[in-house]
Amino acid sequence: MRRVPRPSGSKRGQAKPRAPGARRAPAGRPYHHGDLRRVLVEAAFELVGEGGAEAVSVREAARRAGVSPAAPFRHFASRDALLAAVAEEAQRRFRAEIDRALEQAPAGDPLQQFRCVGLAYLRWAMRNPTHFEVISSRRLFDHDGSAAVSSDNAGVIGLTERILQEAHAGGQIGTSDLKQVLIAGRALVYGYARMAIDGHFPRWGVADGEATAEAILDLFMSGIARRSGHS
Repeated sequence: MRRVPRPSGSKRGQAKPRAPGARRAPAGRPYHHGDLRRVLVEAAFELVGEGGAEAVSVREAARRAGVSPAAPFRHFASRDALLAAVAEEAQRRFRAEIDRALEQAPAGDPLQQFRCVGLAYLRWAMRNPTHFEVISSRRLFDHDGSAAVSSDNAGVIGLTERILQEAHAGGQIGTSDLKQVLIAGRALVYGYARMAIDGHFPRWGVADGEATAEAILDLFMSGIARRSGHS
């Protein structure tokens, strides 16, 4: 049988040219079916990190998710609703970090548990500055208006209060004013985290933020611990 010669320059296996007007298959969306809500929340996290709360818009979150401007409104009726979801997710991740730290703390040593909570707070804030900014700054949205954020935050405070009460009952703390201890501890970790996020460490000669965090936390712990020989 006579072979029909191939056109000059053609190669075996070479893709055939598309017919005029043929369209490429659409690129895959950056989310799986039913996962748009999570992608929008992550996009909003990015926007907060880049430009603060003012940079967040439902339209821009939709653009980053690769969907139409109308698509997010199936999940978030407004910009405030999107910011509330961002805060709820940040608070959930923060609480999970606290819970993991307590799982590794000594079961019968509430003072060390208190230290573990403080150290987990500091490490999480420095490693997740955008998440920390969302749940700590009142500029972003009304925290009290979110039942989930308020409940979870109250849970962390209540947990810390119970740990301090156990430490006091066990004779580990040298003062009975546990509210002052709680506020002082909160001021310490919050203030240090803000120093890190706001870029103050170079001015104070802090080269290793986490190592210094552990050192100042231990200094605080030594100040509230009951000293042997004292009532």
